[in-house]
Amino acid sequence: MTILIRDLLLPLVMTGLVSFKGYAPLPVSSPEPAEANPTDDYDQLDEITTTTTPAKGPTRGGKPQRCNYNPCLENQTSCFDLSASTGCSCPGLTLHNVPPEAPWMKSVSWNGSEVIIQWCAPYSYVTSYSVTVGGKETQMFREDQRSGALGHIDHITEVCVAALNDNGRGQEACRMYHPTDNSLPLKAGLIGGALVLLVLVLLGVLLWHRRQRKQEASISVRDTH
Repeated sequence: MTILIRDLLLPLVMTGLVSFKGYAPLPVSSPEPAEANPTDDYDQLDEITTTTTPAKGPTRGGKPQRCNYNPCLENQTSCFDLSASTGCSCPGLTLHNVPPEAPWMKSVSWNGSEVIIQWCAPYSYVTSYSVTVGGKETQMFREDQRSGALGHIDHITEVCVAALNDNGRGQEACRMYHPTDNSLPLKAGLIGGALVLLVLVLLGVLLWHRRQRKQEASISVRDTH
């Protein structure tokens, strides 16, 4: 009897267990997180960051053109500013962190009323020019000037010009000035006047001598008659 009950209950228990297991929810696996792309952050930064591209200057054969700049002309924009604004090229230009190179001295001459100095700018960053006469500073000139009046100088002396910037004073360019003898025109006038007077005197003497000879000839003719 016991064996019979066991044989009847065992299938029922197994059936119940199977039924209970069929209604139990199956375990659900959570989705694996997607792997982060290391370039995503940079892509996002690229989207919100803007870059400023400097304006390209005029080129010739892929190289920047030289700036339209003459170092000997007055009242023009410096090559440094032209290069910064247009992108043109200033060959050999030294920057503001070093003293400027020496200018090129063109002339020191007398213009009839005063001494005039003329120079050409160096290929350097320049803020002003200093001119000295005989080792003593006389005048300061703007960076866009290329000439200046030094007044009256009546003796032989050395005239120098130097360029300056925020970093200091550059080397000087010098030339000896030899004053013009202002009395030469007066001397030439006196000599010319004396020569004219001498010629007039000689002409007067010749005319007088000729007249005297005519008078003597006429007297001798009358005496013979």
